[in-house]
Amino acid sequence: MSQAVTSSTSSSAAAPSGSSGPSGSGARPAQAWAYPLVITLLAVSLGVSGAPAPLYGLYEERWGLAPLTTTLVFAAYAFAALGAVLMAGRASDKYGRKPLLVGAALTMLLGLVIFMTAQGVAALFVARTLHGAAVGTAVVAGSAALLDLRPHDGARTGQLTGIMFNVGMAATILSAAVLADLGPAPFVTPYAVVGAVVLVLLVGVLAMKEPHAARTGSAGGRLRISRPQVPSEIAVDFRFSVLGVMASWSVLGVYLSLFPTFAGVSTGIDSIIFGGAVVATTAAAAAVSQAVFARIEARRAAITGDFGMAITLGLSVLALDSGRAWEVCAVAVLMGLTFGLAFGGSLRHLGHVVPSDHRGSVMSAYYVLAYGAMAVPTIVAGWAATTWSLEQVFPWFSLAVILACLAAGVLGLRTSSPRVVRDDEVTPGPLTA
Repeated sequence: MSQAVTSSTSSSAAAPSGSSGPSGSGARPAQAWAYPLVITLLAVSLGVSGAPAPLYGLYEERWGLAPLTTTLVFAAYAFAALGAVLMAGRASDKYGRKPLLVGAALTMLLGLVIFMTAQGVAALFVARTLHGAAVGTAVVAGSAALLDLRPHDGARTGQLTGIMFNVGMAATILSAAVLADLGPAPFVTPYAVVGAVVLVLLVGVLAMKEPHAARTGSAGGRLRISRPQVPSEIAVDFRFSVLGVMASWSVLGVYLSLFPTFAGVSTGIDSIIFGGAVVATTAAAAAVSQAVFARIEARRAAITGDFGMAITLGLSVLALDSGRAWEVCAVAVLMGLTFGLAFGGSLRHLGHVVPSDHRGSVMSAYYVLAYGAMAVPTIVAGWAATTWSLEQVFPWFSLAVILACLAAGVLGLRTSSPRVVRDDEVTPGPLTA
C-alpha cells in the first residue's frame, strides 16, 4: 500500500529541476505543487489497483468464474507490476521521472477503458496486466521523483506517502463498491469516475517540470533489464524491512481478491458495499496508524506491527468462523492498524540507510520481492479454494503468513539501529531477502 521511499544526507544528491540551488542548500523547487501532485498520483495509482476488488463477486456471478480464475486475474496485475519495477528504476534514472509517470497514467486510463467495455474474462486479464505495469512504473518513478523534489525529507515523505497510499486505496475501493451497488451501470461507472481523476492528474504531470536533473538520457547506453541489487552495507536492514513487507503484501493479495466475497459469505451479508467496506476499513486504519504512530522509532514500530499482524491474522480466522459482521469489521480495523505499523515502520527503517545513488535499484529490489509475495500466495490460495473451499483454506494460509510475520519480528529484534550509509561507502551486492 505504500512504496519504498528513501532518505539521504549525501551532498551528492542531484538538485531537482527548477530549484534555485543544489539539493544540499535546502532550496525548494519552483513548482511547489509538483510534490503534492506526484504524491496524489501515487495514491490514485494504488486506488486503481484496488478498484476491481469489490466487483470480483459480480464478475464471478456474471461469467461463472471460479476462485482460481479470480486470483489469477489479480495475479496478472502483480506479475505485470513485478516486470515493470525491474525496468522502471533504471529507466527513470536514465530518461527522467516525468516520461514514465505520463506513460503510467495513460496506461491506467487504457486499462480502465478495457474494464468498462469488458465482455469476458480475457478483458479482465488484459486490463489487470496493463494496470500492473502502470502502477509498478508509477510507484517506482514516483517514489524517486518525490525524493528528487525533497531530497532531504525522506522520512517525512515516507510517512506522507504511506498515509496517502492507504487513503487512496480506501477511498477508491469504498467508492467503487457504492457506485457499483447504487449507481447506474455497475461494471462501468466505478471505472469511469476513477478514470476522470486520473485524467486530471495526467494534465498536471504534463505541466510539471522534470524532477530528475541528473538523468543521462540517450547518452547512458541501451536500457536493459538487470538483476536488482542491494548494497551489501544495508543488506541486513533491507532483509528485515522486506520480510515484513512480503508478509504484509501476502495478506494484501488475498484481502483484495478473495476476502470481500469471503466476508460476505461468512456473515451472510450479500452486499457489495459490505465487502468493499471491510477492505476499505483496513486501508483507512492503516493510514490512521501511520499518521498517529509516526513518532515511534521505525524499527520498533515495524517489530510491533509484525507481531501484531501475526496475532490479528489468528483473530481474523476466529472472526470469519463466527459469522458475526461486527467481529469481521473489528478485525479489519485491527489488521489495518498493525499493517500500518509494520509496513510504515519497515519503510522508514529502510529509508534511513539507502544511499541516494541507489534509490532506483533498491526500490526495484523491494518491489520485486513485494509483488512476488503478493502474487504467489494469492494464486495458491485461489487454487486451494477451488479444490476445497475458502473456509478450509484461509486458516492454513493465515498460519503460513503468521509464521512469516513472526520471522520478520524476530529478525527485527536482532537488527541494530540503522546507520545512514554514504554513497562513497557503497559496494553493490546481489538482491537478498
